[in-house]
Amino acid sequence: MLLGRLQGASAAPRREAAHGAVRVPDAAVVPGYAVVDVEATGRSPWRHRVVEVAVVMLDRFLRAEAEFTTLLDPEGPVGPTHVHRITQSEVAGAPRFRDIAPHLLELLTGRLLVGHHVSCDHAFLEREFDRLGVALPPVPTLCTMRLARDLLPTATGFGLRACAEAAGLPPYAEHTALGDARTTAALLRHCAAPHPAHPARSQEWTRVLGEAAGLAWPRLAPVRVPPARRARVNAPVALPVPGPSGGVA
Repeated sequence: MLLGRLQGASAAPRREAAHGAVRVPDAAVVPGYAVVDVEATGRSPWRHRVVEVAVVMLDRFLRAEAEFTTLLDPEGPVGPTHVHRITQSEVAGAPRFRDIAPHLLELLTGRLLVGHHVSCDHAFLEREFDRLGVALPPVPTLCTMRLARDLLPTATGFGLRACAEAAGLPPYAEHTALGDARTTAALLRHCAAPHPAHPARSQEWTRVLGEAAGLAWPRLAPVRVPPARRARVNAPVALPVPGPSGGVA
């Protein structure tokens, strides 16, 4: 069993969010995974802001469904450009987090949250929503860094690049939110392959996917004029997210 790798929802009674809530009506219809990555202006979710976010949506069989990414205006300095390579001029005119929050909630609703060191990405997202008065539910999470510690013994380290190399994954656009999220999704698929040391993994993941699908999520009214997404120069291009009527959202 991957104890500690899958963090399930709390057993405490769930509170309905002040902004209203939406439930996945049929737990048998499991949306799947939301693989997330954020680039931030610093290391502290309390003192720093998200400057780029990406979500790669996978179905319950780990097949890619859609992607979303955008730069964000952090309403202040962009922070360590030498790390994320995002400049102040690139975020001028980019949407603020509050502008994309309604759409981001729609993408995450009902899904198991995945990330490489997922507690960091989750903490930044949770704090950004908290600034808007929105409480996220106790969503289950799955960390590919922790999976790699069990399943990639030849890795020279457990950062995303070292794990990707140990898994034989191709080079990617490091420290771009979408590049990192795509590689995290590929690493998840690699770790999900049958492994004799973890025969119960499939059942465990299925159980937690069901927990995620049954959670009540807050919702926000969409902004009157949807903000234009802002991509950085030379960043990967996201696959479109299907809209409610089958068009592109």
